Amino acid sequence: MSDVGRPSPEEYQPPLGWWAHLWRLVAMLLLSLFVWLTIADRQTDTRFVVDIVAGVPAVVLVHYRRRWPLGVAVVIAVLATFSSLAAGPSVLAAVSLATRRRWVQVVGIGVLSLASAWFFAQMNPMAETEPWWVTLGSNVVATAAILAWGMYIGSRRELLWTLRSRAERAEAEQELRVNQSRLEERGRIAREMHDVLAHRISQISMRAGALGYRDDLSAADLRDGVTVIRDAANEALTDLRGVLGVLREGEGGLQHTPQPTYTDLGELVDDARRTGLRVAYADAVADVPVPEATGRTLYRIVQEGITNARKHAPGAELSIDVHGSPDEGIDVVLRNPLGLGPSATPGSGLGLVGLAERAALRGGRIEHGASAGSFVLRGWIPWAA
Repeated sequence: MSDVGRPSPEEYQPPLGWWAHLWRLVAMLLLSLFVWLTIADRQTDTRFVVDIVAGVPAVVLVHYRRRWPLGVAVVIAVLATFSSLAAGPSVLAAVSLATRRRWVQVVGIGVLSLASAWFFAQMNPMAETEPWWVTLGSNVVATAAILAWGMYIGSRRELLWTLRSRAERAEAEQELRVNQSRLEERGRIAREMHDVLAHRISQISMRAGALGYRDDLSAADLRDGVTVIRDAANEALTDLRGVLGVLREGEGGLQHTPQPTYTDLGELVDDARRTGLRVAYADAVADVPVPEATGRTLYRIVQEGITNARKHAPGAELSIDVHGSPDEGIDVVLRNPLGLGPSATPGSGLGLVGLAERAALRGGRIEHGASAGSFVLRGWIPWAA
């Protein structure tokens, strides 16, 4: 029997409680009593003393059968050659050793037990002598039954341990998958929150900042500016409700709002122009419907580029170039002059990180950096993402 991939006996042997110890002790002593009764009428005083002297250590040693299984089984088998009291402990030690299911040990203790039983029968002959082969056959059958029972117990323990370990491992893997899914969902919601709200809040911040610097506005101009800020805030609130619909779906509360697609890019650019951002927009995508998932990713890339340009390069022109085909995928390049200083609008720096994650999930990539005095955001998304 190969030990490769098998657990060690120490792993699958269950701990014994007081009841398990008690019934084993009682069964062991009853077996020893039965063997002693078969020879009690033929024992001399000397033999009785030898029986007790050899039997008591066996009763003590059997309690250490799990710590030193082979050594204890061998010593008790030798003591059982001279003591009927050691018969019960010998059987218990042999069964315990057999639960380990190591063939060399099982065969070795089986041969030693047969020899011990044979010599014990010779030292304590029955009144009616039986043929030697009957005695030997009986001992072989009894020894084989004892060891087979021990191996069955060991096999059953190992099977139960294996099933329990598989169940625990499956439960741990399930918990790991749940935690991973939870983290992915958190990341997805965080990206949506950033992509949707950062764009709107940056509009509000820029318009409010412009009003703060202007001291030559009439009441009508000021009212128009405040109206634009109010409208942007309402749009941000609507977008926020749409994102929170992800968390409330199925509870009879908020529902998903329609997600942006590639066809909404034009409206996004027009909205940026209405808020004062100068945008040069070039659309050279093949005249084929863009898949929704691909279009949504492109929309978020352009939206983040507009937000960054509004925060870091206000008043500068932002160029947006989108081109591609089903065979080549879609490239999007956003370019604006580098800002002259730090932005007054706070930023977490997570927008580009979220874009990179979003693009990677669609099989695409995002690159960004300074080039020839401009900040360039470049992305590529496969057509059938």
